[in-house]
Amino acid sequence: MPRRFFASYLPVFRRDIRETDAWSEEQFGVPAADRYGLLIRQALRDLLEDPTRPGTMARPDLAPHTYIYHLMFSRKRVAGERVKAPRHFVLYRHIEEKVEFARLLHDSRDLARHVPSAFDDQPT
Repeated sequence: MPRRFFASYLPVFRRDIRETDAWSEEQFGVPAADRYGLLIRQALRDLLEDPTRPGTMARPDLAPHTYIYHLMFSRKRVAGERVKAPRHFVLYRHIEEKVEFARLLHDSRDLARHVPSAFDDQPT
């Protein structure tokens, strides 16, 4: 039986998704925003299937148990028309059976400036 991981989502992560969706729709149109949304959902499913899957990068320099995962690593797992050049990554914390999604950030952002203050606390 495959191992099961449980997800939690920081409020700022949910906001990041809404803002990314709105920006994508404004810049590229509804169909492109829908494709990007599918890619985000696939990346989250992939991380819940295996939080240390190929493509993840441990970032203990940011906070304990912290990882990043670029959306490009889930691109080929989305059915239908694919996003050609995804530009975001997921910042998350993985401890035991829990994956805590913290941020969805553009890959040009300075990671250290965008680690949520919740990561200063001991993981739950």
